[in-house]
Amino acid sequence: MAVTLADVAARARVSAATVSRVLSGNYPVAESTRARVLRAVEDLEYVVNGPASALAAATSDLVGVLVNDIADPFFGIIAGAVQSEMGPPGGAGTEPGRGAEKLAVICNTGGSPERELNYLTLLQRQRAAAVVLTGGAVEHPDHAAAVATKASRLAASGTRVVLCGRPPIEDAITLTFDNRGGARRLTEHLLALGHRRIGYVAGPADRTTTRHRLEGHREALAAAGLDADARRLTVHGLYDRASGYDATLELLRRDVGLTAVVAANDTIALGVCAALRDQGLRIPEDVSVAGFDDLPFSADAVPALTTVRLPLHEAGVRAGRLALGREPQPPGGVAMVRAELMARASTAPPRH
Repeated sequence: MAVTLADVAARARVSAATVSRVLSGNYPVAESTRARVLRAVEDLEYVVNGPASALAAATSDLVGVLVNDIADPFFGIIAGAVQSEMGPPGGAGTEPGRGAEKLAVICNTGGSPERELNYLTLLQRQRAAAVVLTGGAVEHPDHAAAVATKASRLAASGTRVVLCGRPPIEDAITLTFDNRGGARRLTEHLLALGHRRIGYVAGPADRTTTRHRLEGHREALAAAGLDADARRLTVHGLYDRASGYDATLELLRRDVGLTAVVAANDTIALGVCAALRDQGLRIPEDVSVAGFDDLPFSADAVPALTTVRLPLHEAGVRAGRLALGREPQPPGGVAMVRAELMARASTAPPRH
């Protein structure tokens, strides 16, 4: 049986009118009372429905964009592209009252699963018109189930949910990145150059992006019969420069004869290059280096970084259009964003 406003009022020990005031946000309510009502809404999984929900969804001007770290260019590019689509269709000449401009709110989770869930709850309470979740998901069954439940509640209340760079879930439109295929092609490129001792600097072990890129790398090694040392020559860390630096020193300790290092993203690759130079090694003469994402600085690095290009801006624009219903959903609600190998000067055949 569906949970009613009266059920929430009984749980919070307030009147139905007070619950209505809290949910509408149009009347002052004591903070302790507001907190009690919102806790009851969460406990009972209450979702506003019917005509009121339809009206809220139709008139909402809020779009939430969840990112792990807005300072990371990967997320900044996607978030900026999503926001660029929040203006009215047709620009300044659009007829008043049709396709009004939306307010994009960037929600920085800092990689915290709890904060991600809290933002989704807050956006539901604000009756957001749409929510866009970007980047890899945390690989934990409880968190995955919680996100799926939140997405279902949002969809039921009229909010369109779009995933950009995450695995598909029910009740959401998904743009998934070809992380596995891109990583496989990158390692195949190094193998074709003649490399046989390849280290890998991975991201956090609990992220879907990390797993998929690492799987693609190891698929290429296995196809070449070189997967015996894959685990020993893999070091996990954060998706940042410092982790790339420290992981490279560890890889060199494990195998001083490495001829190539693959980084799970371009920012990690910067740290890899710095560590190699500090050890007196030349790139690519002594060690080749490759990254992933093709962030703006990659082509301007010295030497220019071999990487895998994900069309992040284009993906963000499309996510924004899907969030506002400005283009048809892909078949089955899921579309793959293809990855492209960008072979540049940081990789070359090994000299030994």
